Amino acid sequence: MSERPRAGRGATRGTPGASFPCPRCGRPVRRTTRGRPRIVRCARCRYLLHDYPRPCAGFVVLRGDAVLLLRRGSEPRKGKVDLPGGFIEAGEEIESAARRELREETGLEATRVEPLGMWWDRYHLRGFGWFPTMNFYFLGRSARGTPEAADDAASAEWWPLARLERVRREFAWAHMTSVFDTVRRRLR
Repeated sequence: MSERPRAGRGATRGTPGASFPCPRCGRPVRRTTRGRPRIVRCARCRYLLHDYPRPCAGFVVLRGDAVLLLRRGSEPRKGKVDLPGGFIEAGEEIESAARRELREETGLEATRVEPLGMWWDRYHLRGFGWFPTMNFYFLGRSARGTPEAADDAASAEWWPLARLERVRREFAWAHMTSVFDTVRRRLR
């Protein structure tokens, strides 16, 4: 978990030249592309934001030999295959955030929950560019019920683990392949 993101995968690179309005005064500001930590600083009002990774939490929910997958209903990566999850809110525990996201996106509650791991990736925010994400996942079994797509999910379906290779090119995030490799090892 102390592994640094690899720059080659774009995990820490910003979008050079990308500008967006300052949250304090509205003047266009730009991200730095050098130095650590990268920063956003407004020349007018001196607003300063350190460009740190954003934490995310999600679930790999199993039912028998199937896993719950979503189709993204909004950008970025609209239409791509995803796992239930999203950004952790301020003051929220990691597992609580994962449970909230699962409930918001599918209406399901997970049972027999165990931590699965953390994976680095990146997320694109229009006007801001790419920023690194820390993606924490839990492995769980679903409670009874049928998943119903909600929030930013266009659909929710159970996929046999053995058939995931067929949708690998449709994964929304690069880290998902490694997540499923870990799940397969855990299930052996």
